[in-house]
Amino acid sequence: MKYTLYREQQLACDIARAWTFFSSPQNLAQITPKDMGFVVVSEFNGEEIVEGMVIDYLVSPIFRIPLKWKTKITQVEKYKSFTDFQLKGPYRFWNHFHEFIPNEKGVLMKDTVEYELPFGILGTVAHGMFVKKKLNQIFDYRYEILEELFNRHKKV
Repeated sequence: MKYTLYREQQLACDIARAWTFFSSPQNLAQITPKDMGFVVVSEFNGEEIVEGMVIDYLVSPIFRIPLKWKTKITQVEKYKSFTDFQLKGPYRFWNHFHEFIPNEKGVLMKDTVEYELPFGILGTVAHGMFVKKKLNQIFDYRYEILEELFNRHKKV
């Protein structure tokens, strides 16, 4: 069964600053809870994402068991949106669409994640028992960190 997680957040910055932050794979670890053991394994020299880029991570979502996660950037429209798609990892399907909409307050950032768990009915049970809650906690943490980085005492 496929699920959708949707979040949006207003950021008090211009589109260039938002894009620079979110299009850098290194910044993902900064907005991921420490207990996830999230590490970007691929080496980058400060370059921003481009279509076709493959990024390798290590993540420990359950019982601190490290899992390899590989995503591919399948779509980039600079200053507007990008999509990362899981090639290998803990999900049967993972497609994360990031959208950035400039407005009078700065930039409205939207995240739409479509995902599916492996293991059929067991995956459905796991989703109800803990996966949905864990994903919400991850995105709640991300929201708080982004509030600190972009909205506390910041002006456009």
